[in-house]
Amino acid sequence: MSTQSPSTPGVALVTGASSGIGAVYAERLAGRGHDLILVARDRQRLNALAERITSQTQRSVEVIAADLGRRDALATVEQRLKQDADITVLVNNAGIGTHTPLLESDVERMTAMVELNVTALMRLTYAAVPQMVARGRGTLINISSIVSLAPEALNGVYGGSKAFVTAFSQSLQKELEGTGVHVQAVLPGATATDFWATGGLPVEHLPKEIVMRTEDLVDAALRGLDRGERISIPSLHAGEEWDAFEAARQTMSAHLSSDTVAARYR
Repeated sequence: MSTQSPSTPGVALVTGASSGIGAVYAERLAGRGHDLILVARDRQRLNALAERITSQTQRSVEVIAADLGRRDALATVEQRLKQDADITVLVNNAGIGTHTPLLESDVERMTAMVELNVTALMRLTYAAVPQMVARGRGTLINISSIVSLAPEALNGVYGGSKAFVTAFSQSLQKELEGTGVHVQAVLPGATATDFWATGGLPVEHLPKEIVMRTEDLVDAALRGLDRGERISIPSLHAGEEWDAFEAARQTMSAHLSSDTVAARYR
């Protein structure tokens, strides 16, 4: 049973929370009144972040050290999401990437990327969303990437994994309409985090004009969430370009299945 009243923010569970985008989400959500459950592999960094957030906001912060690429660790977090009725927000941020071309990449590393970026995100969503729907309240934030729209930009497995995140989010948005559960996909461009160094290309090697501060990214995404955006692309200045892209996609979707072959194939 939940200990939260419907008017309280509830608990936010953030994955990949030890640094970068996840850490900033943790700080911002605590500032909005959420207690936190922070999930990542590095317990020491999680503890340091938890202490800082508690000191600054007086919010309760719990730490779960877990490698979500491992099914046993993932199952622990899944169970928490299924059983803790106080969790009102899930931020699926944990992920890895690389700029290395597909043909130069190790297949085992690519498989591990899919396990974390796709399988873990999907399983955590399956654990959390039915409980949110049953309570008529909840927020799911899936951190995707602009490469979900431009997969040629980086490694194809990474782009494909993020295309899954965006498509999965869009499907859920339609399915969960009217349930009280809001689903937002956030599509960052290049962001100043250690994501790049982990993938083999330090952010310092990127053109400064394409790299956004992590704090700016998260603040913009949260403003988008407050406005009810389903897809938030903080680095896209011409928002009408996304509107036109989405309108074209919706128009085309009505014509994608037919009992006759298109004339150009005859």
